Amino acid sequence: MSDQLYQERIVALAKAKTGAGKLENPTKTVRRDNPLCGDRVILDVRLDGEGRIAEIGHQVRGCLLCQASASALSAVAVGRDAAGIAELRHDAERALGREPGETHEPFDAFAPVAAHKARQDCVLLPLEALKDALF
Repeated sequence: MSDQLYQERIVALAKAKTGAGKLENPTKTVRRDNPLCGDRVILDVRLDGEGRIAEIGHQVRGCLLCQASASALSAVAVGRDAAGIAELRHDAERALGREPGETHEPFDAFAPVAAHKARQDCVLLPLEALKDALF
């Protein structure tokens, strides 16, 4: 199973650690836990005056999938508002086979996780945290 899940693209996203770290003066900080696997995401967001993400930072204590997802999200979240983040969530859901349709970078990297339902929440945890920060 791990060979199927930990594809080169997923490992590369996790290693990139895009957005990793704590922000100074965030607009909002949110912590989200997955009690089933122990993953934890602390997400800092700084919003501009129009409700768009100006900066994002994350601290992940979790599996490679959660780390990769937080990195992927950080790579594409800046400049988006709540509606734009909701579209990213739909893209992740499509990659996981939960919604029909085509997926796009960077979340298409998570397509192998579709076959492992128990691991899908690991991918979605950073997106859940960001949703909490915006609503």
